[in-house]
Amino acid sequence: MDKILEALVSSSHSVPVKKAIVKKVVEAAEKEVTEAQCQALFSLTTRLILLGEDAFQKQVGFQVLEAYARYHRVEFERFFCKDLVLGLLQQGYGPLDRKDPAVVDYIHSCLRLLISCPSVLEIFTVIQTEVLRMVCERPEPALCARLATMLSDFVQCIPREKAAVLFCQQLVRTIGYFNCPASQERELREYVGQVTKVSTLLQNIWKAEPVTLLPSLQEVFAIISSTDPAFEPSIALASLVQHIPLQMITILIKSLTTDQNVKDSNMTQALCRMIDWLSWPLAHHVDTWVIALLKGLAAVQKFTILIDVTLLKIELVFNRLWYPIVRQGALAVLSHMLLSFQHSPEAFHLVVPQVVPLVRGLKSDGLPTSKGFLMHFTELIHCMMYQYSGFPDLYDSILEAVKDLPNPGEEKIKLVLNQSAWTSQSNSFASGLLRLAGKSETGKTGLVNLGNTCYMNSIIQTLFSATDFRRHVLSLRLNDSCANTLMKKLQLLFAFLAHTQRAAYAPRLFFEASRPPWFNAGSQQDCSEYLRFLLDRLHEEEKTIQALRLAKPKVVSLGNGPGCDSVAHTSAGSPVSPGAAGSEGGDQTLIERMFGGKLSTRIRCMTCGAVSEKEEPFTDLSLAFCPSAAASSSPPQNQGSVNGGSEALEIGPSLRPAAAPAASTHAGLASDKPPLSVPDLVNYFLAPEILDEENAYFCEGCGSLQRAERGMRVVAAPEYLILTLLRFSYDAKCHVRRKILDNVTIPALMELPVHDPPAPEHSTPPPSSPSSPLRLDSTENNENLAKKLKPSRREEEDDVRVCPVVRFVPYVLSSVVMHSGMSSESGHYYSYGRNLNGADGAQHHLANLDEACGRDWLLFNDSRVTFTSFGSVQNVSSRFPKDTAYVLIYRKQDFTGGQGGTGGLTANGMRPGCDPPLQKELMDAITKDNKLFLQEQELNARTQALQAASANCSFKPNGSDDNDPPGSCGPSGGGGGGGGGGGGFNTVSRLVF
Repeated sequence: MDKILEALVSSSHSVPVKKAIVKKVVEAAEKEVTEAQCQALFSLTTRLILLGEDAFQKQVGFQVLEAYARYHRVEFERFFCKDLVLGLLQQGYGPLDRKDPAVVDYIHSCLRLLISCPSVLEIFTVIQTEVLRMVCERPEPALCARLATMLSDFVQCIPREKAAVLFCQQLVRTIGYFNCPASQERELREYVGQVTKVSTLLQNIWKAEPVTLLPSLQEVFAIISSTDPAFEPSIALASLVQHIPLQMITILIKSLTTDQNVKDSNMTQALCRMIDWLSWPLAHHVDTWVIALLKGLAAVQKFTILIDVTLLKIELVFNRLWYPIVRQGALAVLSHMLLSFQHSPEAFHLVVPQVVPLVRGLKSDGLPTSKGFLMHFTELIHCMMYQYSGFPDLYDSILEAVKDLPNPGEEKIKLVLNQSAWTSQSNSFASGLLRLAGKSETGKTGLVNLGNTCYMNSIIQTLFSATDFRRHVLSLRLNDSCANTLMKKLQLLFAFLAHTQRAAYAPRLFFEASRPPWFNAGSQQDCSEYLRFLLDRLHEEEKTIQALRLAKPKVVSLGNGPGCDSVAHTSAGSPVSPGAAGSEGGDQTLIERMFGGKLSTRIRCMTCGAVSEKEEPFTDLSLAFCPSAAASSSPPQNQGSVNGGSEALEIGPSLRPAAAPAASTHAGLASDKPPLSVPDLVNYFLAPEILDEENAYFCEGCGSLQRAERGMRVVAAPEYLILTLLRFSYDAKCHVRRKILDNVTIPALMELPVHDPPAPEHSTPPPSSPSSPLRLDSTENNENLAKKLKPSRREEEDDVRVCPVVRFVPYVLSSVVMHSGMSSESGHYYSYGRNLNGADGAQHHLANLDEACGRDWLLFNDSRVTFTSFGSVQNVSSRFPKDTAYVLIYRKQDFTGGQGGTGGLTANGMRPGCDPPLQKELMDAITKDNKLFLQEQELNARTQALQAASANCSFKPNGSDDNDPPGSCGPSGGGGGGGGGGGGFNTVSRLVF
């Protein structure tokens, strides 16, 4: 029979004839044959299977072998023994190499025929040993795939116990050596299929023997973290990621990022190669693992690795967006890399040239998934352009390409950026010692208390909250000759508050430049006095620059000369409201346009009726308390200022309103009188006053001291109205200064009476503005003003004759500075602030009280910034009587759509509702400091990790009591977070209240 078969396969018969002969040979297998004939037939079929010249010969060999093995099982068992298998795997078959996949296919087919025979167990043992040897020899993908197929069908051939661990490790390393030189799609598909079979085998082993999983993953990391330049691991390792349980992310990332034995160079290499895995077409969850590792590195503050990897791989990740099969995972990784890389625009600008071509490609490719993908991609680009504004030459073409796509709102962009920064990553992988001192959930930056500097910190935060003022300061074009000016330092400080990644910034340079000469460093001072000095300095400085520009036009140029542009030129086109104070047109300084108003003081002799009137500019109004509220023995002119500067205790994100009604207290004495309001104090300030006896007025008409009436009027309303409550009076009996602890109601919305120039005698006064329905300063609220006097009949007749025009200018609360303390000599300042801008203010009616009282309020307490609400602003004095409002800033509301105000305009080309783009020198300074901050955090984390590893002790952080008042002081005070606070909890010599 074997001779017939051999002659058949070598004859020149047609294929149908050969098939008929083969059929007869197979049918003859049922007949009895000698053992020698069987052995000869088995040898022949083996030769045909392994060395056949064509597929027909191999097919004939398999058919005959299967038929005779079924009917002559004992003979086949003697033929296909462990010695044959061992010889095939170790030596091959004749000219056929032992590493040829055909050898494994033959053994695989024979095992199917022998599965029910007892001798197969011996063969399994041989194969277990041989497959381990084979994978150690780094077989090619084709052979490895055939092995995987055989081992998947016959799991008895897989090595067991310790050998199983070694087998998995070696198989992982073998995959790392895979290479696919093919370029045709068919060959590429075949290669991917081979890799998939091998990775599936590993998955099955991991499920059957979980003890093999972690060593396998350790081997993966050892391979991809190798820094050997002669070895580049195969991207095929990406096929293993989809088989790793997602539940293991936390433990594996923690193990990797906290292992002190893993060098930065190895981690960098591993992360780069994992990012390369995004190109593998069938690997699922690669993006999940890459992002998890990026977050883990940020959590343990290894920022150097993150910076290096991002800059090295960001363009490769972006290029993956062109391929639909890997597009979603690549976008997830790209989004995380760009949104977290917030200390510099460098990474984003690397991919900017590729944005427009990709957008056009997505619009035209016709794929059903491209539209939704394009919307997510566009949202990412808008976030990045918002974060790094100021590059119109780079962004103009992008804005044009995406103009027809949705644009996320500013609040959503801020939320995304705040949650994505490296410094906001939740560090669940590290101990308490390794916690990152990142920004609070507000995304805002605090100010480090440099030693009793809370008076300065609170004022800076209130000015920063004055949105229009902040944007104008940031938009100034100040040349090199202005590098040492106070305005330049304020601009730099505002830029850091807006863009630094530090939780709290230390304003040392600005403190030294802005501190009044009579303020001793380290001493507590009055914030109102500091604010007045600061605004005066900025105003006079700009006036000097204007004078130099006019006197020496060649020295002070508008754009590129060695001089310094004035504020008026940098904000050209910003109109001044009709009631604004100061000089006309471009001669106004920024302080005049933002905070400048005019007061008219009118004195009328009550004997001859002569009137003297004088107008004076003002930047703030100092509001005295009524004598009944202050002290009957203390005249209001003796009321003064307060010092403060201590650090503050941490509080919760919001304060609960007190259950009891507000108490009006003076030096600790309770009163049942209704609380005063800010409009009450304004009306008291503007109310007429009788000058008599020792305060009599010298009338030039009468030529002697006469009884007179003095009154003040606001004739020009400022854009920002600054009100200072004079809470401190001099007690003549005890010869001490006391603090007035009266609770003053702070309205969110208020109207200020402004007297316009008188109209002609017979003209009709215009009616009150219909847009001002709420007047908290009406006469119904003035009954408790002891100083409010009724004007004389002659004055009434004069007023009718000149027809004065009184309009009520609406204001909305912008910020409040609070003083915490029982004494005027010491205490602590903190502030509440809310972002307001003219564009928003112009679009909201005054009656929209819910908007003014919204939850977009922040509490600035030195280094600490937390969310709060307007209810907390109003009720803090009720809950903590020693915490009282001291300085308030109101923003004028404009209902003319931006006409007559600065709100509807842009500063230096900026869009309404957005801060202006940072100038290059400011961006460079912030980028440099952000990199330094990340390096500091990384160094601190490494130092603390070493200390924690060497110290056998537990760390218990101090707790905080959210019920403590915002202005109290303690070991975790508002200024203690950034260092240099000038003392802490154990500093006995400091006055803290």
